[in-house]
Amino acid sequence: MDETAVLKSLRKGILNTAHIGRDGNIQSCFSSLEILWALYNGGMNYTPENRGTPFHDRFVLSKGQSNLALMAVLAECGYIGREELNSFCKINSRISMQADRTKFDGLIECSAGSLGHGFPIAVGMAFAAKIRGSGEHIFTLVGDGEMNEGTMWETMLFAASEDLDNLTMIIDDNGSINKMLKGFDLTKKLEAFGFVVEKVSGHNVDEIKNALQKRGGKPTAIIAKTVRGYGCKTVMEDNSWFHRYPQDDELAVLCREVDEF
Repeated sequence: MDETAVLKSLRKGILNTAHIGRDGNIQSCFSSLEILWALYNGGMNYTPENRGTPFHDRFVLSKGQSNLALMAVLAECGYIGREELNSFCKINSRISMQADRTKFDGLIECSAGSLGHGFPIAVGMAFAAKIRGSGEHIFTLVGDGEMNEGTMWETMLFAASEDLDNLTMIIDDNGSINKMLKGFDLTKKLEAFGFVVEKVSGHNVDEIKNALQKRGGKPTAIIAKTVRGYGCKTVMEDNSWFHRYPQDDELAVLCREVDEF
């Protein structure tokens, strides 16, 4: 199966899982899917073989509403069983709306929920890796709307002051921030705070992978331009899908739109 077919299959799987669990942030999951896929398919030094050792790259999902997309990618890559996705949002399930590190024995680095918290934890991990000299690179996915949190900018000042060139922040830039703050120039602000900035299409896996490998002697911020609900016409056009799950009569229609996209 080629990569395009895999990504379509993942989107349909997310829709089906949200339908079964009767919950989901479909728009957020679809906007960040290619980013997550790129990370776990060569974008970082992390494999089923090396994840049990101390010296592998690490990923922090700060944009917690994309957890279902992360779970779908982890299942596709063999880190969890595909059948476990059917337990989404059920009692005693490991898989919920937000990532829970206590249930995954190292597979999830940081519990998610409150925005603006995952990125500071990732910076702490990068700082610790520098002190240890372990060679680990820390990647974190944040939402552009999350950049409204003061903790993000305070933490960036620290990351830049410590020259954390082993830190890459990927920003899922799906247009949220400019709905709240007009005229916000993310690139200029990031550069002013001491980050090297790369820009990519957040739905082009090759572009994302190439950017993930770049190092500039400073912390890196990758601005990945995305579209909410990308890959499904209805989900892209109707913002109610930010937090909604497919009803019985909607599931097949949405899956067909994914196939036809």
